[in-house]
Amino acid sequence: MLPDILIEPIVRAALAEDLGRAGDATAQACIPEGARMRAVFAARKAGVLAGVDCVRLAVRAMDPKASIELKLRDGDAFEAGAVLAEVEADARAFLAAERTALNLLGRLCGIATLTRAYVEAVGGTKARIADTRKTTPGLRALEKHAVLCGGGVNHRFGLDDAILIKDNHIAVCGGVGEAIRRARAAVGHLMKIEVEVDGLDQLDEALAGRPDVIMLDNFTLPMLREAVARTAGRVTLEASGGVNLETVRSIAETGVDVISVGALTHSAPTLDVGLDVQPG
Repeated sequence: MLPDILIEPIVRAALAEDLGRAGDATAQACIPEGARMRAVFAARKAGVLAGVDCVRLAVRAMDPKASIELKLRDGDAFEAGAVLAEVEADARAFLAAERTALNLLGRLCGIATLTRAYVEAVGGTKARIADTRKTTPGLRALEKHAVLCGGGVNHRFGLDDAILIKDNHIAVCGGVGEAIRRARAAVGHLMKIEVEVDGLDQLDEALAGRPDVIMLDNFTLPMLREAVARTAGRVTLEASGGVNLETVRSIAETGVDVISVGALTHSAPTLDVGLDVQPG
């Protein structure tokens, strides 16, 4: 689970964006000062939970004395109608936090739910489903957390935690082998090196450089099978490109180790979660 110290700044920035220069004009105009309200966050569709702590932190940022009961934990599956959290708080404060809480919760549950679908699609194979850096600016930590909640694994978080040599790096360096050589000479022993190849000829050149991971970019199924046979377990193979829920099973059955899916974060639909006010 992500610690509050990482989540809270994101939640507060989202609240500040919504509150603008003067706060919630509607709640201040319509709701008596000091009024209290009870409500539940409820799922309109089945899915996988991620981001429930965003609800807690958004409400508490507006009302530090709010009572919040989280009914499920991140990573739990739920059915339509499930209550995810119960809240009792100052009405003005709660209503000001409502949209931020729902936006983050729905977004993250959508990612976790889509990830779970991919993970289940490759069940029984050795392939793991990984995310990419195709995330919403400012939300990467939360979105990658949601991928974990769905049963996927995280690729690198940013440009600084792994070497990933792609086609443009190779073009500038003059070849796959030279790019790997330069990378290995520049970094310490704890930094992993991955190189992207777009054909079997580049695969052979990459193997000679002994990278930690080879990304097979837009390989056909026969090419993927040939790559698995040629490497014979000597290096981790990651398939990328052309991956969707219809193709992912066939890709996994070629024997690759990892399948990276940008759609987990850039195309996941927001899961429908609503706020239902309870009788006082």
